[in-house]
Amino acid sequence: MGRALRADAERSVRAILEAAERVLAQDAGASMEQIAEAAGLTRITVHRRFANRQALLEALAVSAKQQLIDAIEEARPDAAPALVALYRVTVNVMRVKNTWRYTLSHATAHTVAAAALWAEIDARTVELLNRAQREGLLAPDADLEWTRQVYYALLSEALNRPGADQDPAAQDPDEQATLVIDTLLHGAGPRG
Repeated sequence: MGRALRADAERSVRAILEAAERVLAQDAGASMEQIAEAAGLTRITVHRRFANRQALLEALAVSAKQQLIDAIEEARPDAAPALVALYRVTVNVMRVKNTWRYTLSHATAHTVAAAALWAEIDARTVELLNRAQREGLLAPDADLEWTRQVYYALLSEALNRPGADQDPAAQDPDEQATLVIDTLLHGAGPRG
């Protein structure tokens, strides 16, 4: 019976986090009661899982960052050439970023756990960029920390591209990944 409660609790937490993402994206000042209503749960249930708004925001930050790590792992970046791996990782990351827009684009709580996850994401990204450099996709003298920052900026810009909400193709993770990778590797200059 304990296991059923645990699964039920996990479903409640997932429902709360998903509802919080939706509600906070519409109104960053939304109350715990509004989030509970959107999750189809009572305010008491939400407060049982998250003592206060700060605890909920911290859980959102950790959950979204963990999903980014899972997306990177799911792409199996070590099982393909760097270009293929970079593309697969980017598609998966764009899917997560599209789902968790509010949490990943706003200053959410950075707990020790969230910071550790972010450090892991950074390390995996630089590792992949290092492989891309070794395989000749990036210049041998490219600063990989700067390249990582540019890559993250491109991910954000692809997600928030003006008019993208009106164009379904611009919201497609495959299209977004192609735009990001093409710009990262070739910039805006002419192709030689």
